[in-house]
Amino acid sequence: MLKLHEGSVANTVTLMAELGRKARAAARPLAIASSDRKNAALLAMADAIMRNEAAIVAANAIDMKNGEEAGLSPSLMDRLKLTSARIKAISDGIREIAALKDPVGDVIAEWDRPNGLHIERVRTPLGVIGVIYESRPNVTADAGALCLKAGNPVILRGGSDSINSSSAIHACLVEGLKAANLPEDAIQLVPTTDRAAVGEMLKGLSGNLDVIIPRGGRSLVERVQTEARVPVFAHLEGICHLYIDKSAKLDMAVAIAVNAKMRRTGICGAAETLLVDRAVAGTHLIPILEALRVAGCEIHAEADVLKAFGDAKPATDADWVTEYLDAIIAVKLVDGVDGAIEHIETFSSHHTEAIVAEDVAVVERFFNEIDSAILLHNASTQFADGGEFGMGAEIGIATGKMHARGPVGVEQLTSFKYRVRGNGQVRP
Repeated sequence: MLKLHEGSVANTVTLMAELGRKARAAARPLAIASSDRKNAALLAMADAIMRNEAAIVAANAIDMKNGEEAGLSPSLMDRLKLTSARIKAISDGIREIAALKDPVGDVIAEWDRPNGLHIERVRTPLGVIGVIYESRPNVTADAGALCLKAGNPVILRGGSDSINSSSAIHACLVEGLKAANLPEDAIQLVPTTDRAAVGEMLKGLSGNLDVIIPRGGRSLVERVQTEARVPVFAHLEGICHLYIDKSAKLDMAVAIAVNAKMRRTGICGAAETLLVDRAVAGTHLIPILEALRVAGCEIHAEADVLKAFGDAKPATDADWVTEYLDAIIAVKLVDGVDGAIEHIETFSSHHTEAIVAEDVAVVERFFNEIDSAILLHNASTQFADGGEFGMGAEIGIATGKMHARGPVGVEQLTSFKYRVRGNGQVRP
């Protein structure tokens, strides 16, 4: 188990500098490690997690008790909780990452020049990655495994609320690294809850940190995006929309709406706003809202919706820009796909939007005109997840437009270099 370091801010600065140096030292041997060795480490990690399930559950129980005493919200408590099923899912996720194609060394493109030069663009590791996250101890395993597969050392800074759970999982990751004879410092967990540790990571650890990925609430992500001196992959909020078009099949619309909102309300891919085509207000609106109500969802309705469905609260301007992460949804009638696109482009956080429709032309307009990282047709927004995309797992969803966008998996954790082969060419 990780030994916690507690001391002065000066001690934390020294501690973080050392973590940075160790990670940088691990970068080259990890970058050139074979796929077989990395996969062996990952499989050993997965085995260690299942073998140490009891220890992980016991550590999580401490975090859950502390969370209750600290008054964490139900959604945060749900993110924090580890059950036997969730622990198995963590182990399975690592195995899925091991089964993925190793991106390092992959030739993305190649071409020949008239002068005989042969040029290749080849995937390479990004470098040392810092991941700052809250509440979700499973991120410890997801991030560690993904970074390892892509040949990147990683420094993990989990939240104080999940420190015991994360430490227990991290111990399993170190077991895997040892078993495959890879540097133990390839996956490091910050051994302190001192907030100064985050500040040091944002400064870049004296040039030893190449990328930061925050995964947490708005305040954390805003701080990282504002203060970081290194590139950031992040999304600020998941204000996700579901649009029901007049061409939608009613049964499908009901099922998708309930799942998109209620399957897990505390994840970033949960639908927060429901838009219904005014043309089917008389046929689709009430069945969908009734199904949401029966599922336990609180409905915040704009005036036209409230007239038709009285078991709701009046929506305010704040509802269209709120990520509830709870069993609450804002509902509005719109004038067809034009109205849906206008509303989404006005209020979206550019994370995930979905449309339920049978009209192909409407779907194409939705896909072409909305600028969000993930767009879905006739499917729940809860599929906005790297595992569901076949990536094994994800570190997070990126909504920026530089380098990575959408689920950040192994390929998104690589950069590239050019290899140019000649036979004596000189430039005139």
